[in-house]
Amino acid sequence: MTGEVYKNIKFNIEGGVAHMILARHDIRNAYSERDFTDEILDVLSKVQIHPDVRVFVMSAEGTAFSAGGNIKDMKDKKGIFGGGTAGVRRGYIEGIQRIPKSLYALDIPSISAVQGPAIGAGCDLALYCDITICSTAAKFGETFINVGIIPGDGGAWILPRRVGLQRAAELTFTGRVVDGKEATEIGLALECVQPEELMDRTLELANTIASRPPITARMLKTLFRQSLGASLPDFLDNCASIQAICHSTDDHLEAVTSMLEKRDPTFRGK
Repeated sequence: MTGEVYKNIKFNIEGGVAHMILARHDIRNAYSERDFTDEILDVLSKVQIHPDVRVFVMSAEGTAFSAGGNIKDMKDKKGIFGGGTAGVRRGYIEGIQRIPKSLYALDIPSISAVQGPAIGAGCDLALYCDITICSTAAKFGETFINVGIIPGDGGAWILPRRVGLQRAAELTFTGRVVDGKEATEIGLALECVQPEELMDRTLELANTIASRPPITARMLKTLFRQSLGASLPDFLDNCASIQAICHSTDDHLEAVTSMLEKRDPTFRGK
């Protein structure tokens, strides 16, 4: 467990799983306010360097996963939406855009559990995790066009990587909202389960990943990121180097030894 007290989120670490819960159901977990983004970033910075954390899980309290940007603040030109054209630009760069950068840079596997509507930047927040599990009550919407703006948090970057360019175009140009079942069918989510099963299934998956060699999992995360922009020859060359590192770890020796001895392995991250 951790001792930090946050205003907008809850956070704990147990069994190698770091769990962050969006806890502002009064604003439908709209996280564009600076203090909200700062708390999320604080957690991600801690998770990145914590020696015992092997998996990051993000979920939310209340009926909505996240409404993304605060619409009232947009209307009133408050927070990151104030200060004129230059002020809004700086607001995005110094505020909400720091979250996808941090999630993308996170070395450990990440899972989002979406229990309700994930709209606009809330949709993208879920998608920036490596895996998304949703409930039948979930809804996903790349709805920026409905309020006359673009995905300022990089949604036009992450969405095509999840669902392909053509489907991403349809969702973004129409602002259409899809339910959990369709989200799974088109690749926005990996699985769709009943609401009462969501956290059990998410933590089951998180604990399974946490039980695997953590150094290898981090290396795999690095390879996934690099694969998006590397040529195959360069990528394979890097795979050889990373593979050499993996072969030298204690966890690799433990894995092959336990297989030969027909017992369960114990991985220590060394």
